[in-house]
Amino acid sequence: MLAETVTLQVPDALYQRLAKTARVTKRSLEEVMLHALRVGSPPTWEDVPVEFQPDLAAMDQLDDESLWKIARSRKSQNEMTRYEKLLDQSKSKTLNDSERKELGNLREEADRFMLRKSHAAVLLRWRGHDVSGG
Repeated sequence: MLAETVTLQVPDALYQRLAKTARVTKRSLEEVMLHALRVGSPPTWEDVPVEFQPDLAAMDQLDDESLWKIARSRKSQNEMTRYEKLLDQSKSKTLNDSERKELGNLREEADRFMLRKSHAAVLLRWRGHDVSGG
């Protein structure tokens, strides 16, 4: 296959993300950049609410095994049962102040949990893994 050499100025933020991905995946920067050109840039986290961005940004530096653990993680049955109970009580407007606060905290934890799982799966897919069954 013939190859062409191209000189390209890359924004520092994108370069840093690609370089981190190369280090974490133990691939060359060139290989990661060619992959990015073929399939697009690494998934972004900048369109999620600000309070979740640092957590998702840190995931760029995780190795594949750590991302798989996040992607496959599950909430405990106790957590889900409590959340559902508070949601039901909320519908019937029988929550006291502390239960409303607890429900708000559980909702934020659930949002963070699902964003992390989704972002882990997207990162793994971008890195070339089949996440459809994982």
